[in-house]
Amino acid sequence: MSKKAVKPTIGELAPEFKLSVIGGEYKEETQISLKDFRGSKVLIYFYPKDSTPGCTTQACALRDDWSQVEAAGLKVFGVSPDKIASHEKFIAKQSLPFPLISDPEKTLATDYGVWVEKSMYGKFYFGVERSSFLIDEQGKLEAILEKVKPKEHLNQVLELLNK
Repeated sequence: MSKKAVKPTIGELAPEFKLSVIGGEYKEETQISLKDFRGSKVLIYFYPKDSTPGCTTQACALRDDWSQVEAAGLKVFGVSPDKIASHEKFIAKQSLPFPLISDPEKTLATDYGVWVEKSMYGKFYFGVERSSFLIDEQGKLEAILEKVKPKEHLNQVLELLNK
């Protein structure tokens, strides 16, 4: 797992997946694929862990301005290594209107180049780099937001949608 994370590039097809999701229109655990959303713009945003301060700030900002996101016709999926049960609690506690994808094997995070080596207090470990990927109606990467700050994420997404 120590290989260098390689992000896909703008203009190429976004990495495909088939993973479990819960929340939003998915009332029970469901398997979805990116190809299920051809014809719609999709935002996949990666975050480290359910119910942590930064991740809650980021998710709740999307929730609080959900009408703008919905009006743009954007399908939003949050992704973390957490299991479905953790996602269910996070969604219920924060009243999130969008689904969360469970990536416990970190395959999606690896495919999108966001499972990276980090350091804190001189200790090195692997974790999710907070990043977002805007995917167009044909499944191609339209924009990538790297090392997103939780409080700025929503504004960055809205700016992309208004271009």
